[in-house]
Amino acid sequence: MEIENRIIVVTGAASGIGKAMAQRFAAKGALKVIAVDINIEDAESTAKEIGGVAIKADVACEADIKRVIQDTEEKHGPIDLFCSNAGIGLAPNLDSDNKDWTLSWEVNVMAHVYAARHLVPRMIARGGGYFLNTASAAGLLNQPGGAAYGVTKHAAVGFSEWLALTYAHEGIGVSVLCPQAVRTPMLDAGPASSAAGVDGLIEPEDVAKIVEEGLQEKRFLILPHPEVLEYVRRKAADYDRWIQGMNRLYRRVSNQL
Repeated sequence: MEIENRIIVVTGAASGIGKAMAQRFAAKGALKVIAVDINIEDAESTAKEIGGVAIKADVACEADIKRVIQDTEEKHGPIDLFCSNAGIGLAPNLDSDNKDWTLSWEVNVMAHVYAARHLVPRMIARGGGYFLNTASAAGLLNQPGGAAYGVTKHAAVGFSEWLALTYAHEGIGVSVLCPQAVRTPMLDAGPASSAAGVDGLIEPEDVAKIVEEGLQEKRFLILPHPEVLEYVRRKAADYDRWIQGMNRLYRRVSNQL
């Protein structure tokens, strides 16, 4: 998946990883980058900086994602790469409000479904296309102190797997981005962020560079923290030991707060 001369949509582009990816893609010669965010002021700032276009959208709303796809393709041309990147971290425990669990599901999972639902048929009709879905290392390893986050990011990885295995023969490429701790506004203090940061905090620009490399290689799993792959292997090798270890990690970081 080459970036040069491509039309690329990035959700969550007002800040953090989304903004860094939009900047990277523009610097690498993308034909047009569409910066999508519910925060239109900062999305417009991103777009102005890179010579792109900003669109206000709530990714939890299917009609908004459908509109982003339609407007982009009508005004700028066929979307080559859709980066479904926006995410939230709510509902950390059993006592969290149901509305926070529901919103987590809508933003962290259904946004990927909506993008694929309205874009896959278009991509197939013209011979292919590519999706980058941002999940998290929590989607592979879970998240102590982040109940809804860990659950929904697992679902995001699962949907990305399904999308890839179902449409590979139709020319649809899929990558799923699974970083640990990244210096973004989403990284709040608490057990979840402390646990995620055990292997170090990296910058959004570093993630964007790794994303570009992963897309060029058409890697399904893009892991900015390479340690995550070994953790996944250990988890699969001995689930009981892994759960015990994660429990110790949670207790340790909780006691430090």
